[in-house]
Amino acid sequence: MKKGYKQLVDEANAQIKTYSVAEAQAKLGDPGVQFVDVRDIRELEREGIVPGAFHAPRGMIEFWVDPDSPYFKPVFGEAKEFILFCAAGWRSALTTKTVQDMGLENVAHIDGGFGAWKAAGAPVAVKESKK
Repeated sequence: MKKGYKQLVDEANAQIKTYSVAEAQAKLGDPGVQFVDVRDIRELEREGIVPGAFHAPRGMIEFWVDPDSPYFKPVFGEAKEFILFCAAGWRSALTTKTVQDMGLENVAHIDGGFGAWKAAGAPVAVKESKK
C-alpha cells in the first residue's frame, strides 16, 4: 500500500481549516454558516444529529457540490461557510479537502467529529427513522 488512511487524513488536515468543538459550537445558529454531516444515515439515526445540519453522505458529496452535476444541491451554491463533520473527523477531513480542491470556498471541519461534539455536551437532536 502506497498510502494508508492515516497518511491521507494527515495530509488533508495539513491543508484544511479545522475547528475545535468549542469553535464550531460558537458558530451554531449563525445564518452565514451551514453545518454538513457526511455520516451514513444509519449513524444519524443511531447517534443523533447536530441541529440544523444538512445531511450530505460522503459517497454523494462530489455530485452534490458540483453545480454542473444533475445531483447538485442548491445549499452548496449559497455564500456560506460550510463546516463538515463525520463520526471521528477522518472522513470529514478527507471530504473537506476534496470539496476544497473542487473549488468550494470557506470550508472547514470539526476536530474529533460528532463523537467529540457529543462528548463535549454540544447540542444533539434525535434523527427520526423513515421506517
